[in-house]
Amino acid sequence: MRVGTGYDVHRLTEGRDLILGGVNIPCTKGLLGHSDADVLLHAIMDALLGAAALGDIGKHFPDTDEAYRGISSLKLLEHVAGLLEEKKYLIENIDATIIAQKPKLRPYIDQMEQNIADTLRMDRGQINVKATTEEGLGFTGAMEGIAAQAVCCLSSIYEGSFVVADSMRTGCSSCEGCKKTLL
Repeated sequence: MRVGTGYDVHRLTEGRDLILGGVNIPCTKGLLGHSDADVLLHAIMDALLGAAALGDIGKHFPDTDEAYRGISSLKLLEHVAGLLEEKKYLIENIDATIIAQKPKLRPYIDQMEQNIADTLRMDRGQINVKATTEEGLGFTGAMEGIAAQAVCCLSSIYEGSFVVADSMRTGCSSCEGCKKTLL
C-alpha cells in the first residue's frame, strides 16, 4: 500500500469562475491560475502522483505550457488516472479538505465527489470531500485565497501476488501444516 498527500492554494480574484471539484460555484470571485485553478483537484492529483512516485502536477502539466491554459482540471485528473493505470495502481480511497471562508460549500460537495469518482472510474464511496473555514484567520480566513489538501491510498495489482508468493515460499507459520512444510 502506498500513501500520498497533496496541497494546493490559489488566490481569489475578480473575473474568474470559482471551480472546485469540477463544479462551477456561484461566487463574486474565482481562483487565479494557468488552468481552471481547481485547488481541490490539484491537491488530489498531487496526492495520487506522490503515492505512485510519479512527481507532481507541475512536472506533468507545467504552467509554461499553453496547452494547459484554462484547461479543466477534470481533464488533467483523467490523465493522472491513465498514468496510474499504466503503472498498475488501484486507488483505494481519497480524502480531501477544502479550506475557504466563503462561499459555503456543503451544497456542492456531493457533486464534487461524483465528478471525481466518475473521472477516476471509482465508486463514490471511496471519495470523501470536506470543507472548513479558518475562523477568519490567515489568507483563507481573510478571503484572499482558497486552499485544499488531500490524502490517498494506492495499492498495486501485484501486491496480492507478492503475499501469495511469499507465503508459498516460507509458509504462513500460523498453522501446524505450514510449520511442518518448512521443517
